[in-house]
Amino acid sequence: MKILAVDTSTRFLCLGLYHNLKVYAYTLHTGTKLSGLLAITIKRVLDALGWDASDIDYFACGLGPGSFTGIRIGMSTIKGLAWALNKPVVGVPTLDLLARNAGIQKGYVAPIVDAKRNLIYTCFYRAQGRRLVRVSNYMLLEPQEFFKKAKKNTTVLGDAVPLYKDILLRNVKGLTILDSDDWYPKAHHLIDLTLERIKARKLSDAFRIKPVYLYPKECQIRK
Repeated sequence: MKILAVDTSTRFLCLGLYHNLKVYAYTLHTGTKLSGLLAITIKRVLDALGWDASDIDYFACGLGPGSFTGIRIGMSTIKGLAWALNKPVVGVPTLDLLARNAGIQKGYVAPIVDAKRNLIYTCFYRAQGRRLVRVSNYMLLEPQEFFKKAKKNTTVLGDAVPLYKDILLRNVKGLTILDSDDWYPKAHHLIDLTLERIKARKLSDAFRIKPVYLYPKECQIRK
């Protein structure tokens, strides 16, 4: 089984490939150049492995929330490949992906992603045995709302940390903040979550898969 998975919800292109229990990871800081780099990067990585796009059995993509433009670029690319090759698509919510960076912690894990306009994307997770389980909805919150929801002994990570670090430490007891190396999606976690969804038959296709948008309808693209 071969998998190609991308997450483009942040300023980093997170690209993972899987075959015969081997995971190939590639990360690239794209900034505002994602649209010009994504297809080229995918082709270069496939060529380096000696793969053809038609060899891939499953395509996967990060669903967000995150960069509005970045998510759409990544999803459009994956949807185009999956549609042309008639292959299934696996959608991975980006907050689930980020939470995996925390590992198994005591208490709660909460990724916080900068949503602009003094808002954050977040969700709460908790360990159950050796698994990290989501225990809240995906949310768009003001920082003050997050403080009210955050429990004692919460581990926080994500690109909103530098914006709110001081106020987080003042308002949430027992807070642990992970280092910046853990603020962005990692390809091996993207592959792990994709494999879990394939095993659970949580599959979609190029026509049905949708991003996770949390802003109200008036802030989204209208048909």
